Amino acid sequence: MDIFAFIIAMIAFVIAYTTTPITIFLAKKFGLVTDSASDSHPAHTHQGIIPRAGGVPIYVAILFCSIVFLDINKIIVGILIAAGLLVIIGLLDDKYDLSPYMRFIMNIAIAVLVVLFGLGIPFVSNPFGGVIPLDEWTLSLNIFGIRNILIIADIISIAWLAWMMNMVNWSKGVDGQLPGFVSITAFFLAILATRFTAHDIDATTVMHLSLIVGSAYLGFLPHNFFPQKIMPGYGGGAMAGFLLGILAILSFGKFGTAVLVLAIPTIDAVYTVIRRIHQKKSPFRADWGHFHHRLIDIGWGKRRIAVFYWLVSLMLGIASMILEGIEKLVIFIMVGIALLSFIIITDRAKKLQ
Repeated sequence: MDIFAFIIAMIAFVIAYTTTPITIFLAKKFGLVTDSASDSHPAHTHQGIIPRAGGVPIYVAILFCSIVFLDINKIIVGILIAAGLLVIIGLLDDKYDLSPYMRFIMNIAIAVLVVLFGLGIPFVSNPFGGVIPLDEWTLSLNIFGIRNILIIADIISIAWLAWMMNMVNWSKGVDGQLPGFVSITAFFLAILATRFTAHDIDATTVMHLSLIVGSAYLGFLPHNFFPQKIMPGYGGGAMAGFLLGILAILSFGKFGTAVLVLAIPTIDAVYTVIRRIHQKKSPFRADWGHFHHRLIDIGWGKRRIAVFYWLVSLMLGIASMILEGIEKLVIFIMVGIALLSFIIITDRAKKLQ
C-alpha cells in the first residue's frame, strides 16, 4: 500500500466522521429515531431516543471517494447503485419499520441487480487445494449489453450476498459493535486484494475500494461507540454485509477469509436461524437471543462486547493471512465449537434461574 492509498483512506474516514453529526441532526428532524420507551423491539439494547440512518454518512463517504479515486467500470457502477438502494431501503425502514420479509425480497433484488452489472463468482477456493469452478453452465442472454448469465455462479453470488446482508446486519445490536468488525474485515480484504483479483477490475482498484469501505465505517465508529449518538440502522448494517460480500468476491473469491474473520457473526446467524426454526418461529423475526444478547445477560458491558468482537475479528484476520485453506476451516470449526458451547451453557443456566 502506498501514500495514495493512505490518502484515500483518510479522506473516506474524514467524510464519514464529519457528515455523521449532520445526519444525526436530520434524523432527529425527520423522525428517523428509535425510542426505547415506545418501541418494544425485542432485540434492541439501547435506552432513550437514538437517531438511526447511520448508513447515510457511510455511503456519502464511499460514493464520493469511489467516484473521485477509483477507475469506474460497470461493476463499480453496479455496486454503488446497489449500495445506494440499500441506504434508501434503510431510511424507509428507519421511518416505517418495513416488514422483514419485504426487506429480504429487496435484498434478493439488489443482489440480482449487481450480478446483472457483471459481478459473479466464477470459482471458489477449495480448502483442500485448487479451486472449484462455477462458470461451466452458461446461458447466452445479453442483459444490458453486459455479459452472459453464468447459471450456478450467479445463483451462488445472489445467495451469498443476500446471506451477508442479513448475517452482518444482525450483529449490530451493541454500540460500536458493527462498524468495528466491518472495518477490520474490509482492511484484511484490502491486503488480500494486493495478492489476487478475479474480475475485470485490477487489484489496486479492489484494494482502494476495500480501504474506502473500511475507513468509512471507521469514521462512523466514534459516533456509534458507547454511548452511541446514532445507530447504523438497517441501511448501515445491510450495506456493510453487502459490501463485505462484494469485496470477498473481488478479492479472488476469498469467501473462506471473509467467513473466518466474521466467524462470530456467521456462527451466531446460523445458530439463530436454526434456533428460531426449531422453536417454530420465523427466522426473520427478531428476538433476544443473539450472541451479544447472551453476553449482556452474563453481565458484560457494551464497551466490552464491542471490543471483544473487534479483537476476535482482528486475531482471526491475522490468522487468515498465515493459514492455508484447510487450516482456516479447522480454526473456524474450533471457534464454532467454543461459541456453541458457550451458548448451550448459558441457555441451561438461564433455564435453571
